[in-house]
Amino acid sequence: MSKESSLDRRRFVGVAAATVAAGPLGLLGISRRINAMTHALTDVAQPAGSDGTDIRPFRFKASDADLTDLRRRINATKWPEVEQVSDESQGVQLATTQKLARYWGTDYDWRKAEAKINAVPNFITNIDGLDIHFIHVKSKEKNAMPMIITHGWPGSFIEQMKVIGPLTNPTAFGGRAEDAFDVVIPSLPGYGFSGKPTATGWHPVRIASAWTTLMKRLGYTKFVAQGGDWGNAVSEIMALQAPPELLGISTNMPATVPPETSAAIFMGGSPPATLSADERNAWDQLALFYGKGLGYANEMALRPQTLYGIVDSPVGLAAWILDHDARSYALIRRVFDGQSEGLTRDDILDNITMYWLTNTAISSARLYWNTQQVSKGGFFDPRNVQLPVAVTVFPDEIYAAPRSWAERAYPKLIYFNKLPKGGHFAAWEQPELFTAEMRTAFRSLR
Repeated sequence: MSKESSLDRRRFVGVAAATVAAGPLGLLGISRRINAMTHALTDVAQPAGSDGTDIRPFRFKASDADLTDLRRRINATKWPEVEQVSDESQGVQLATTQKLARYWGTDYDWRKAEAKINAVPNFITNIDGLDIHFIHVKSKEKNAMPMIITHGWPGSFIEQMKVIGPLTNPTAFGGRAEDAFDVVIPSLPGYGFSGKPTATGWHPVRIASAWTTLMKRLGYTKFVAQGGDWGNAVSEIMALQAPPELLGISTNMPATVPPETSAAIFMGGSPPATLSADERNAWDQLALFYGKGLGYANEMALRPQTLYGIVDSPVGLAAWILDHDARSYALIRRVFDGQSEGLTRDDILDNITMYWLTNTAISSARLYWNTQQVSKGGFFDPRNVQLPVAVTVFPDEIYAAPRSWAERAYPKLIYFNKLPKGGHFAAWEQPELFTAEMRTAFRSLR
């Protein structure tokens, strides 16, 4: 294969799979068209009405039949032979998957998760023709800062539920009253309890506009946004759209990789000797992810409808979700080996069971495909965000962004902190650290 054709292939992988979010040109251009189309809708701020903008309380209860069927399917799994290697290089290992399935098919109790979900205020409202589910918890503190937090794939709003109490009621969790937040946690379109788009076009630009509509509909005239994974893409595009109500954003998976660095990694080049220790670490993490960690993103960006197997098999779905990134998988493997981690077996299965009961394996995957149709940039490409940005770096994220890259990517970087532990599912895995970061990161914007 020629060097030129190899480079084309690497670029394809980088854009078609890693990608899936807005480059500074691709989605920004379509953003203007979407904003024009939804201008009338985004001006609506009343909490209720007969025009489809009403906000309806929501509760969920899975049927006993669905839970019985889930357990039956788990226990009837047709297993492959064991992998040929002693590590995870061929994928999610048989022993880990069987341990998960044994617990899921016998002792796991979804009703406990359901009770936690229904214990907080859940709502549905229609935005741009689609029902959007969200949790909305208001603080008792009068000067609480409104914050919308967006999850990613393979997550759900369950990721952020541990931080609701500490953020909204800081004095009960070692914080100060003046650090309180009102918290809004929506489910992405096609995820969780939100509606499933029946037509193409729901990508981060449209979602970002919808989130601003949601916050205004809730009556907020000033707010901040936070996210990682898809949540970062949505939050950064909200910042690009720059609604006057948005004060700034926080991210735990920032888009900061310099273009020349991405190009060099895609070409299979050697890291420059001029890289700092943090930059070299990020290079190595990205090289691993781009080279060996993008199978799921490739398939969902190119052929999401083909994934019938993860709709029909709960264990197939679980393995697909576990195979997101090397460090998250390693943590989950340790959990099912009996070790104590930031996540528990129930935490992991709450999220997977949410995907199963809502039948959102393919509807969530379509977000990758829809974004690929309009994006001309990579997931980690800087987007020239001009609003204030706070960055929290967890070391076991897909890549740990160096301060030098963050300062270059965000001209108005108001906060940067590198933490000693934590990974991709930051709020879920390390809720105390995440809460402390949000209190500190946004203090200057109050």
